[in-house]
Order: sequence, then structure tokens, then C-alpha cells
Amino acid sequence: MSGSARRVRLEPAFLLHHYPWRDSSRILELLTRSHGRVSVFAHAARRSASGLAATLQPFGELLVSYSLRGEAGQLAGVERSPTAVPLPAEQLMNGWYANELLIRLLPRGDPHPRLYSTYAALLSTLAAAATDAPRALRIFEKHLLEELGYGLNLETETSTGRPVEPHCSYRYRVDSGPELVNGVAEGSLVFCGSSLLALAAETIDDPRSATDARRLLRAALERILDGRELRTRRVALAMRAHERDAGTV
Repeated sequence: MSGSARRVRLEPAFLLHHYPWRDSSRILELLTRSHGRVSVFAHAARRSASGLAATLQPFGELLVSYSLRGEAGQLAGVERSPTAVPLPAEQLMNGWYANELLIRLLPRGDPHPRLYSTYAALLSTLAAAATDAPRALRIFEKHLLEELGYGLNLETETSTGRPVEPHCSYRYRVDSGPELVNGVAEGSLVFCGSSLLALAAETIDDPRSATDARRLLRAALERILDGRELRTRRVALAMRAHERDAGTV
């Protein structure tokens, strides 16, 4: 890459995370619509007088301008989209979970406009505190796997190529796909064909297909996380344990 900086103006983006840098600045991890995940330095972003601290908030779409040289850029300007809606408190953990997946798994500098749209749709659903938030999370996870090159085979048997049948049971191999089960179906990754087809069509509308989609997508994500624990998952488990303990006498 040449030594000259590439300038980007008013690019739609979401702030995924930020880190302190020097005395009053931040390193921003952004998901942009046209340039994928990028890191930029925001000088004086922690000074209240700069106005940046109030603007640089997660889960609301931003318009960012920056210059990029190599893998890191310098923030030149940012404004908050007028359509940005904050997440309610009960949905923040879901938002942080999605952000952590993107930071952990998405390479820098690869454009993923479809994934950007899926993430924006997820935040819109979470902001509305709708009952279909779990469905939106599963669709986000599914699209993330596809964008990373780990899309799931959900509609054809691995060994025969035959279509998956709704009323049959299948053992799912995360690295290949579904295998028809003859007889008693046992194991953590055994699914009804109807659940696989529902996930393929993104019509996860009943409790069984929702539970099965969560199990399958978690197994697929854990495979590419390769043993790396998600902090948001650990925090969520700790919060649930605390709530259970608080309810005991």
C-alpha cells in the first residue's frame, strides 16, 4: 500500500468498542458500511469540551470522516445519525454480545455491506424491545458465519445430497452438515429437519426451532472461536446466577 493516506468522508458506521489511548484520546473500533471493520485514533475524545464523548456512543449509527494509512486511521469528524435510537437497558447485553462477536471474528478492512445491514436491523429490533429479539440475534449469527466463509449447510444431507425432510431427525456435523439418523436420535447436535429448514429460511417462529437454532449456531461459533471465551457470555451467566441467588431465602 502507498504511503499516502486514504480519506473517507461521512461514512455510515457503528462504534463497536473503544480503548483509552494516551491522556485524553481513544482508539475506536468501528463497523463501517463500505470498508468493514476499521480502527481509528480519536484525539482528545475523552475531553468533555471536545463534544466527541457524547457523540461517540455505541448502538447508534454515526457518520464518520477519517484518514486511513495502513490498518489504522485518524478520526477527522463524526456526527450522530438523526435516526439513531438508544437501546433499552434490558437489551444492552445482547448488543454488547453482537459487538464482541464482530471484534473477535471479523478481519479488519474487509467490506461486508450485507452484514452491516443485518447488524443495523438487529439494533433496530433490540431498540424496539420486540419479542423477536432472539430471532434477530440468530439471523445475525447466521449471516456472520456466512460472511466469514463458515456458512451452514441446512438443506441437504451431507452424504447423499438429498433434501432435508421436515419430519426426519439429523445429526449435525458443524464442519459438513446434516446426516440422517436412523433409529433413536441422541446427542447434543441432533435436530429435527423442520428446525434446520426454519433456520435456512430465517423463519424461526416457534419455541423448538428457536431453541435448536441457538444450539446449532452456538456450536458453529464456538468452533471458529477456537476456545476463546466470550466476555459477554461470562457476564450474562454471572448475572443470571446472581439473580437466582438473590431470589433465595
